[in-house]
Amino acid sequence: MTTTVSGTHTAGRREQILRAAVQQGLLEPGTALLAAFVDLDGVEATVTSLHRAFPASLRTLHAFAAKANCLVPVLAELRRLGMGCEVASAGELDQALEAGFAPEQIVFDSPAKTRAELTRALSLGVAVNADSFQELARLDAILAAGPSASRLGVRVNPQVGAGSIGAMSTATATSKFGVPLEDEGNRQRLLEAYRERPWLTWVHTHVGSQGCPLDLIARGVAKAVEFAEEVNAHVGRRQVTGIDIGGGLPVNFDSDETTPGFDTYVAHLREHAPALFSGAYEIVTEFGRSVLAKNGFMAAYVEYTKTVGGRPIAITHAGAQVATRTVFAPDAWPLRIEAHDHLGRAKQGRPVPQDIAGPCCFAGDLLARERALPLLDVGDLVVVPDTGAYYFSTPFHYNSLPEPAVHGARVAADGSVTFEPLRPARSAHPAPVLAGGL
Repeated sequence: MTTTVSGTHTAGRREQILRAAVQQGLLEPGTALLAAFVDLDGVEATVTSLHRAFPASLRTLHAFAAKANCLVPVLAELRRLGMGCEVASAGELDQALEAGFAPEQIVFDSPAKTRAELTRALSLGVAVNADSFQELARLDAILAAGPSASRLGVRVNPQVGAGSIGAMSTATATSKFGVPLEDEGNRQRLLEAYRERPWLTWVHTHVGSQGCPLDLIARGVAKAVEFAEEVNAHVGRRQVTGIDIGGGLPVNFDSDETTPGFDTYVAHLREHAPALFSGAYEIVTEFGRSVLAKNGFMAAYVEYTKTVGGRPIAITHAGAQVATRTVFAPDAWPLRIEAHDHLGRAKQGRPVPQDIAGPCCFAGDLLARERALPLLDVGDLVVVPDTGAYYFSTPFHYNSLPEPAVHGARVAADGSVTFEPLRPARSAHPAPVLAGGL
């Protein structure tokens, strides 16, 4: 079914999609109280900008970080747009394969890969980045039984420091990820590990994501490139032929502006790691949040309103179950909130500071505190932009709240909006079937 609307700007486009969703019953009081939307046209434009940012002359695989949005139809769309897939668990590997990615398009990163997981990945030909010397020893044992087509490398920690969100910074002096390059003896031990294992042909690094400045990320990549060249000099040949630079491009959650862009990041890489662009290396990237975040939003009805201690509160159906990071770490993960009426039209009126609360049964379940918005009423809709990654795609099953439906949206040149199902609404814990009936 399609609905015809008009408009091209991002906020206007959200309203187009929202109003069409209301008209088509994808949002409805009493039945569809919370729903999420992925702008598939926006996803395509973002992926196109990523491909264009890296020189076409380079052999580059842009592997989407499945953790950012693991819905199989979303992964399948990204595959159709020419991306690969980075996975960090056996479950994500299953989802990538279900989405149709060929094994050679998949990269397996995890600090806790089991022997069984490694054996399966190597039997399939999935690329693997070892996270520790102990994991290298496991790979030795598996490969002793037979060769693999997998691209194999080691994740190194360049130890360049943290960004503004410590939990998202993976290149600190004591990060749990990778082999720390600057710890005493590690560099020489790694060089010998490569010399002893001709099948180690990749170097991987990932500095962090949200809160990490581009210079910090680029300096970390530069140290990985320098190490790759050091390996090749040490073994006397071009053994390392590929560098996985991870992802990490931060997202602007303050407005609809998409900044920084992939082209800006590439400019920083050129400055700090020019050898990356020499053509001597294949490149893998692992962007996730920067591909999906701004191309998704969720919308929820206001069920009740009240005033407590002089402050208005709107009780909605979107809370910790779909915005876990924001509820538990609001200073690090603030989100914008937009107020709409029951038809999906943007509300007008004097902004009033009010709390936007969710349905979870604990006092801290708040999407926003004292947020200035037109006063919300029962039956209104709140829209939460920039949630296409790490929010509704991986819900938190507190209170056994149902997972909301996720809809893909496309807007045609004539303004018509077409939806396609990406995930149905479903209960977190279906009722058990009792033997013998009731």
